[in-house]
Amino acid sequence: MAFRDVTIKLISHVYWHRKVEFMLEEDKYPCWTIFAVEDGRFSYRVGEQKGEAEFGDFVICPPHTVFQRKTLEPLSFHFLQFVWISEPSFGDEAFWKGKLTINDTDRLSSNYRYLRQLPGWDEESTLHKQHMVNDFLRLVKIEQDRKDDPSTEVDLLMEKARRHMTEYAYASLSLFDLAVTLGLTPVQFTRKFRRAFGQTPSEFLNEMRLTRARHLLEGSTLTLDAIAEKCGFENGFYLSRVFTQKMGMAPSIYRSRHRV
Repeated sequence: MAFRDVTIKLISHVYWHRKVEFMLEEDKYPCWTIFAVEDGRFSYRVGEQKGEAEFGDFVICPPHTVFQRKTLEPLSFHFLQFVWISEPSFGDEAFWKGKLTINDTDRLSSNYRYLRQLPGWDEESTLHKQHMVNDFLRLVKIEQDRKDDPSTEVDLLMEKARRHMTEYAYASLSLFDLAVTLGLTPVQFTRKFRRAFGQTPSEFLNEMRLTRARHLLEGSTLTLDAIAEKCGFENGFYLSRVFTQKMGMAPSIYRSRHRV
C-alpha cells in the first residue's frame, strides 16, 4: 500500500480535556473524522468494527458513517476532521477506518504537545497542525509496513533531524550543513532518514513547504515569488517547478481551482 507524500487537508481541530461523557452516544459526520486519545479510554463502534481505544490509538470514521462511542474513563482527546487531498486507492479504504495504533509514543506525545500549543486557526497554526496530523498518518503507515521487523527501533538522531527541519523548514535551511552537524555525510543522512521515516530529507522538507505554498495560493493574492520567500524556496521559478512536479499542475492552475 503506497503512502502518498501529501495525504490530507485539516479542516477542524478541537481538544477536549478529561471529558466525562459524550453529549451523543452516536453521531455521523460529513467528512473524515479522527478521535486521537491522549489520556483516558472509551469504547467505540464504527460500522462493523468495535473495541476500546486509549493513549496511542486513533479511531477514524469515514463520512456519513454511524460512530457509536462511550467514555470508560475521563477522556482527553483531539477531535480532528479532514478531507483527503487524494482519495485512498481501492483497498486502502478499509485500512483507514476504525482503530489504528502508534507504538512510537514519544513522537506521538511530542505531536500532541504541539497540537495543544496551537489552539488558534491563524495561517501559521493551521499549517503546523496539518503537518502534525499528516505525521500521525505517515507514522501509522510506516509502523504498519514494518510490523514484521521487530528489530526496527526509533532512530533518535533522525528524530532530532526531523524536529530541526520542522522548526526551520521555511527559512534558509541547508541539508548538507545539517548532515555535517549530525556527524554524517549527505548520503548517510539520506539513507538513515529514509529508513526512519519512509522518505528522504528533501522530500520531507518539500512536503512541508508545499503544504504552506498550497495554503497561500488558496487564501492570499501574494505573487509566486512572495510565496516562495515565505515557504523557503529560492524563488518563484523553482517553487513552480517543484509544485508542478509534485502536484501535477502549475501553481496558477491550482490557485484558480482552489481559491477560498
